[in-house]
Amino acid sequence: QVQLVQSGGGLVQAGDSLRLSCAASGRTFSSYAMGWFRQAPGKDGELVAALSGSVGNTYYADSVKGRFTISRDNAKNTVYLQMNSLKPEDTAVYYCAAGPSVTRWLRDYPYWGQGTQVTVSS
Repeated sequence: QVQLVQSGGGLVQAGDSLRLSCAASGRTFSSYAMGWFRQAPGKDGELVAALSGSVGNTYYADSVKGRFTISRDNAKNTVYLQMNSLKPEDTAVYYCAAGPSVTRWLRDYPYWGQGTQVTVSS
């Protein structure tokens, strides 16, 4: 069982940066793929970044590629989403999730954080 607790959201201006954190409980964190999803009002949930349990397998949505970076610190049981050059279009509730492998399907991630609001003003 994995439990995820998020932090790091907030209100920023366009062009600013934020780092989201997702701290996991459980002793099998390093074996899980981690994904960051976001959902804006009136829009479907979107996988923005994911990282496999081992280094080398990553995914970024085209809309964030080059601006966002996903990383993990297994010693701290924490995954991060570094968000640079934020745009108003990035405004959404961001969720971290853990699953057995990198996938774009929400149902493949059995463990979820509580979500955190990111608001980017123009």
